[in-house]
Formats: sequence, structure tokens, C-alpha cells
Amino acid sequence: MGPTRLSTRSEYESFVDRYDTFLFDYDGVIWHGSTVVNNVPKVLDMLRSRGKRLVFVTNNSATSRKDYVKKFTSLGIQASVEEIFSSAYATAVYLHDVLKFDPSKKVYVIGGAGIRHELEEVGITTVGHDDIAQVSLATLKEIEPSAEVGAVVCGIDYDISYRKLANAHVNLVENPDCLFIATNDDRTLPGGKHMYPGTGSLLNTLVHSTQRTPLVMGKPNTPMLECVLKKFSLEPARTCMVGDRLDTDILFGIKGGLSTLCVLTGVADETAVCSPESPQASYYISSLGDLSVIQ
Repeated sequence: MGPTRLSTRSEYESFVDRYDTFLFDYDGVIWHGSTVVNNVPKVLDMLRSRGKRLVFVTNNSATSRKDYVKKFTSLGIQASVEEIFSSAYATAVYLHDVLKFDPSKKVYVIGGAGIRHELEEVGITTVGHDDIAQVSLATLKEIEPSAEVGAVVCGIDYDISYRKLANAHVNLVENPDCLFIATNDDRTLPGGKHMYPGTGSLLNTLVHSTQRTPLVMGKPNTPMLECVLKKFSLEPARTCMVGDRLDTDILFGIKGGLSTLCVLTGVADETAVCSPESPQASYYISSLGDLSVIQ
């Protein structure tokens, strides 16, 4: 049985009443870059007025939760730090709370300020952010593994350099106890008119060179979902994941036993949503903003 299309006010009402908690992806669902999807703020306010819990879940690791709050506010959307769950934050929680990462060790980060901020917020020291100097075949010998590095974390890095990749590689290869974690493995990244290489594309370089398989935190993988469910004590049967990508958002919900709603304002179109070869959403809708007809 394929996904159910929501298109009438009574269907919207029934859908909203069915769940206590809604998990939302960002880009393609709530906004496109710096433009809010029409009527989405009204929908989020309506859900809050009905006592629904909202959690914003993203694979983007470049931005910290505090900076995301600033973006939400600038777009006229209410959100608190506690409601935001990024792959960077999930990585910090997983290292600190689940793996009990040795506080005397450091994390070598391929990624932006978002990852570093979230790791440092839980007391984990990061290194690698300034490894942007060029190297040559003659200077590669400068790059050595460090006994202080207990983990390599890979996320989206707009300042990626060969030096960073080489440092990560030697630490992972020369120290089998060094943890290998990726914030997500998204193949592509939305950026305005085009799609660009995502974290997964950078990650594949290290996977190929080290022959090691990382623990991947973000959607559709389960570690981040486990962190979300535990933090908010959610009941899967009363929780719905809302997203625009079938291979990340919708599959994420399916793996966690959640209901799922796919919106057509992002990556997936109706043909893909209805294809029996795609991860099957519970429901789909033209836009999250369509729910604004109910109060």
C-alpha cells in the first residue's frame, strides 16, 4: 500500500490529531535557504497551540544550535535551543554520554564551527580547524599521528584541504583505537539553484583511503534517532517525521518506527514518493504550509 495524500481540511485535522510530537527537517520543508516556505510559521504556531511538541532535526553540521535559533528568529519562527537537534549536537551527545569519550583525548574535526562548538559545549577539545596550509610531496612527512587524538569526526567542511584529510587518515590508520564518526553521509548538499557535494562525498575519500567504516550519526541512520527518542522520551507510535527527502528523512522515520510525512517543496516529487521502489512515507502533502487552513 502506497502513501496517503493529504489534501482536504478534514484529512489535515485527522493527521494533526494523531500525533503528539512532530520532527521536522529544515531545508525544503521549513525554508529554502533564507526564504520561508509559505504559511509554515502559521502551521508551527498552530501545532504549538494544540500542545504538540516540535523538534527540529537536521543533518547539517556546519551551524551550531545557538546559531540556528538566530536563523529561526530572523525568519519569524519560534524555536529554542532545546528543540533543535543537529547531527553536530547528536555527535557531541553520543561521544560524551554514550561512548563516555576520554576527556584527556582530543577530537580531530573535518568540519565547520558548528561541530567544534557542540563538542566544546560538552567539554571535548577539538583540533584541526586551522590545518589549511598547503602541503607537497616533500612536506608530507610533517603530518604525523597524535596519541592525543581519540576520534576523527567528519562533517561538511567548506575549507577542506589535503592537510586535513592526511591528518585524519594517519590518525585513523596508525591508531586502530581512534574512533571514526561522521555527522552524516549525505551525498549532496542543497545550495540555491544547484546541488553540491555533501558530507558523504568528502567522507568517501577517508573511507577509501583508510578502509575503515565510520559510525554515521545523521539521518537515515539510527544513532541520532536514538538520541532524540531518549532525550525527549518520545513514544514512536505518537511521533511523525516530516521531511522532503525519501532517502534520509523518510527512511529515518521508518527505521525508528515513526509515521512519516513527505512534503513536495524540496527534493522528492510525487512520482518518486509514489514509486514502490522508494522508501514509503505514511503520508505526503504538497506543502507543510497547506496545514495552515486549520486552527
